[in-house]
Amino acid sequence: MKLSSTALLALAISSVTATAYAETQSQAFTPVTVKEKSAQSEATGFVEGQSITGSTRNWYANESFKRGATLNYRKNGETRTTDRRINWVQGTIIKYNSGFTEGTVGFSTEVAAYNAIALDRDRKDLASGNGGAPEPGRGGRGNNRTLTENGGDAVDQWSKLGLANVKARFSNTTLTAGRQNFSSPQVDVIGNRPLPSSFEGVTLHSEELENLTFDLGTFDRNSPRTEQSQRKFRSEYGDGTAEADHVNTAGITYTPFASLTTSLWGTQAEDLWNQYYFGASHVLGDSQVLSLTTGLNYYKTVDEGKKLLGEIDNDTYSLSLGLTHQAHSLTFSYQEVNGNEYFDYLHETNGIYLANSLLSDFNGPNEKSFQIAYGLNMAEYGVPGLKFNIYQARGWGIDGTHYAGGGYDGVQSMDGENHYEYGIGTSYAVQSGPLKATTVRATYTAHRASENQADGSLNEFRLVTTIPFNIL
Repeated sequence: MKLSSTALLALAISSVTATAYAETQSQAFTPVTVKEKSAQSEATGFVEGQSITGSTRNWYANESFKRGATLNYRKNGETRTTDRRINWVQGTIIKYNSGFTEGTVGFSTEVAAYNAIALDRDRKDLASGNGGAPEPGRGGRGNNRTLTENGGDAVDQWSKLGLANVKARFSNTTLTAGRQNFSSPQVDVIGNRPLPSSFEGVTLHSEELENLTFDLGTFDRNSPRTEQSQRKFRSEYGDGTAEADHVNTAGITYTPFASLTTSLWGTQAEDLWNQYYFGASHVLGDSQVLSLTTGLNYYKTVDEGKKLLGEIDNDTYSLSLGLTHQAHSLTFSYQEVNGNEYFDYLHETNGIYLANSLLSDFNGPNEKSFQIAYGLNMAEYGVPGLKFNIYQARGWGIDGTHYAGGGYDGVQSMDGENHYEYGIGTSYAVQSGPLKATTVRATYTAHRASENQADGSLNEFRLVTTIPFNIL
């Protein structure tokens, strides 16, 4: 794997600077031992431990497509085009959690109702997979912003059962069956819309050891962010007709030092691919003086079973180095795809832990990308909860001309494609009072692409307000 001269220079400068000035953070080795305390021994009872919580999110997005790009949509049975898409949706979640019953094995349940209301239903909402335009760069996935009818009109309001599962716990190990949240580098709940996704299946999470956790899971359906029904798993960038009957995953997370966290995962999407992941994050120094955070993410993907997406042999990695001094952080990230197809992940998941996954994922065949980001935390200046960030990322060398064919045929026209993206954002989290933990986030992002780069050219403004609340 060969880094560009720009990437090498940036990484070298940041490493040398951090080493010279950082104060040593604790690097003491922590041995793996059996936990002395059992979570189940502290169970308070099914009713005694119950809670009802919720959140409501106001989600507004305004996209403007540039350089002649448009979206198609259906209106009154006619196909129309637009260079702008506006979505304004209110998403609300009410969640019930019981406590665990007492005894050697405890049982509990989790149920959550999801509701969405379309606050803006003009023609700019209507670009849709139900007879309309594809989501840019997503292989015809369709609209993933609000539920639409077959004709293309946005649905006024809709509801579904977002979570519904039962849990059994022994000591510090929990078995969960049903529709649930799950988080891993390959099957991860995605929550960047008014409502999140969820997954139907069975999982096992074990924390019997200090510093070492184990996870197993098998899923057969996902509940998309903007649909009432469940569907089989598909890929994000490949042929949308290729589906996996089951997705099986397993992983371990190990923290040998207080400053170092590592994880190793393997996931099988039946008849699509086998995907392996290794990740590591290390912190060196004191952020009040200068600290260095190093992040490595590596994915290996190969075809599996019936090879519904064709032959896949893909190695993708990202390396990030972040410097923090009090309120200020500066991060350099390099990412590289080695393969003649996209680096792909499961649709309706956040299963891409790469440093340069932004508005664009910078994951084209054989693509290299580099990002510089700056963050400012105003807590250091007496305004806790207020943060700002700005970044720019560039991708180059996208080449799919050597792709042999299969589920990513669109890449064959990509020959030396490039693109860039920049964004600025601010967020505020309320620190106290009845609205404590309420967050407001505003972002402006611009993306520009060469002719055959799949994400296209657009500007997007988002304003998202999330208000949590407790009922019981």
